Amino acid sequence: MITEPSTTRQRADDRLGRGLSSSLYRPLAEGDVERIIREAMRILEKAGLLVYSKTARTALRAAGAEVDEATCAVKMPRGLVEEAIASNPSSITLCSCDGKTDIELAGGKVHYATGGTAIYVLDPDTGERRPSTVDDVILNARLVDVLENVDAFTINVFPNDVEKKDHIDVNRFFHSIDNTTKHVMGGIYSLKGCRRAIELAEMVAGSPEALRERPFVSFITLVISPLKIDDAYGEMACHVAAKGLPIVVPTEPICGTTAPITLAGNVLIHVAETLGGIAVVQSVRKGAPGICGSVGSITDLRTMDHVSGAVERAMINAAVSQVAQRLQLPLYSTAGTSDSKEADIQAGYESALSSLLVAMSGANYIHDIAGLMEADLTVSYEKLVVDNEILGMCQRVLRGIEVTDETLAADLIIERGPGSDYLAEDHTVRHMRSEFFMPRISNRDKRGASSAADAALARARAVVEKTRSSPAEHRIAADVRARIVEAFPEIRAV
Repeated sequence: MITEPSTTRQRADDRLGRGLSSSLYRPLAEGDVERIIREAMRILEKAGLLVYSKTARTALRAAGAEVDEATCAVKMPRGLVEEAIASNPSSITLCSCDGKTDIELAGGKVHYATGGTAIYVLDPDTGERRPSTVDDVILNARLVDVLENVDAFTINVFPNDVEKKDHIDVNRFFHSIDNTTKHVMGGIYSLKGCRRAIELAEMVAGSPEALRERPFVSFITLVISPLKIDDAYGEMACHVAAKGLPIVVPTEPICGTTAPITLAGNVLIHVAETLGGIAVVQSVRKGAPGICGSVGSITDLRTMDHVSGAVERAMINAAVSQVAQRLQLPLYSTAGTSDSKEADIQAGYESALSSLLVAMSGANYIHDIAGLMEADLTVSYEKLVVDNEILGMCQRVLRGIEVTDETLAADLIIERGPGSDYLAEDHTVRHMRSEFFMPRISNRDKRGASSAADAALARARAVVEKTRSSPAEHRIAADVRARIVEAFPEIRAV
């Protein structure tokens, strides 16, 4: 199993538990939510999906879908989709390895995670962009382990130094599980790799049953816009569903290219596609923990490129969040991304605005929300730390303002009367550490009282360096780790 970390993970004083609930931002009117659900059902029934996975087609046909084997077109009656929604769990717990940071995806509970599977990082020594490696998987996992506002580690970089496709998944999951006690979620790249990654996790858990009981790993496939499930992703989704493990079925429609140009059209195709994915999961195994997914964005009309930092991306994902909550389906969403090439002011305002809007919508598992930039291609370690600070502010917003006799302090105001201060009051001492968000890296000193080393970005670099220079702690127990390394020779040694 997992060894305990030698030090207690830092907790922000203002962080009153994980999964604060929110429904503060609702871009859709209630009637619009119902209309989108109706139209999504109609799309799945009249147009359907192209499903190139034979296993998925067989399961869907058995569930009542109309399947054309010649074209791989699958049309899903409304009743089939409604039954899939009903049988999919409305609450899914993504467990941590040590049991201390489990997160529940349900209702409007909000959690934050990394993500993106970027193929580059900004090197922490040179600041230059370079291809990411296994060492970057490890360093990102170690950083997430100490960042108090990042709830889970969605494996956020691709190990370009692992040459064989079938070896990618095992390396990503092993080095992630071994370097953070938080929940590990990751995309998968081949059916063989997917199977091996699950076998690895079962060894860590002690048995397949133990892993199903406390799933400290989960997996991401993809519905390819518009309205298509390819053979590889379909077969992997079916395998994970059959195992009874959490599986995300996200979709990434882009306004004007793989979806209608309008935000409403994008939201509609989002909902239709991810409900189609849920139907696949439930057709394979009723009650399997399927998670809807919302990743899409808009198009830069000058170049027709995907845009990562647009405010409309946040609006789309917030709207899908509303629909998922209406259907009582757990949601994997997207925020915190930027089109900037550096950890600069653009990265700050794009990430902050989208993070806050999607968090305020009540999206359950917001991935990509820390460290990602350059249209989702690159991870910056410094930005990962800066985004952790932004998420602390988001959490403070979600907490709202508590109004009680104690917090109003009306009697104290009357007692002190005009012209007094409250510096020495017991009331101040009781609340001063929990009422405000206390930043880790923001510089609030007056001009002249600090140096360049006190700037926020410099402080973020210091956090990265402290993590890099500290001894690595293996989170997998030594005896289990030795058996895994022997059983999986494809794991790259570090």
